[in-house]
Order: sequence, then structure tokens, then C-alpha cells
Amino acid sequence: MKFLAPFALLTLATFMATPLLAAEDVQPLSGCAAKRQAISTQIEQAKAHGNSQQQAGLEKALAEVTAHCTDASLRKERENKVLDAKHEVSRRQADLDKAMKKGDPDKINKRKDKLAESRKELQDAVEELDQ
Repeated sequence: MKFLAPFALLTLATFMATPLLAAEDVQPLSGCAAKRQAISTQIEQAKAHGNSQQQAGLEKALAEVTAHCTDASLRKERENKVLDAKHEVSRRQADLDKAMKKGDPDKINKRKDKLAESRKELQDAVEELDQ
């Protein structure tokens, strides 16, 4: 009986640990792998909705990504997008400053809206860079 108690505890511990091992966090895809997965998902959606033209275009895009995408090139592309967005925010800020000096409330509001839009694009580009 002394032999069975430790054996029973070991068996119980093994069964309790099995779900923990199975529930390990799976790392989300990133870079080109994430891009391929996103296109594949869109292909499945196009198939489900019977949109053969969209499906054909997506399959071509998937072939291009598979053939030419590297994580380094994708990162560089995303970094350039962030840089362009930063320049756009700077330009919009300068436009707003000019409008504020002139004192035209209508132009000021338009420039503020444009600046907010550019900042949102910058935020989106930065988030995309982190993927």
C-alpha cells in the first residue's frame, strides 16, 4: 500500500499537468507569415461568398508574398511608412500653425481635422510596425 500512494500521486499530478502543457500560449504570427495568413483567410472568405474574381486576385497576391516577401524587406517597408507619416504630421502641424497666425477660424478647424487624421495614420503605421 505504501508503494501505491506515491504512484497514485504521481499519476494524478501527470493528469493535472497535461492540460497546462496543452494550454501554452501560442506565439502569434508576425511579418511575412502573418501577411500570408491574412491573405489565406481572405481567400477562404472569398470562396465562402463565391467571389471568384476576388479569390483569383488574392491567390495572385499570396503567390507574390510567398515568392518575394522577407521579414527584413517588410520591416523596412513599414519603417518607411512610419517615417512618411511622421513627415506628414510635421507638415500638417506647420499648416495649422500658419492658420493660427492668420486667425481664420474656418481654416484652423480644417487644419486641426487634417492633423488629427495624420496623427491617426501615424499611430496605425507604428502599430503595424510592431506586428
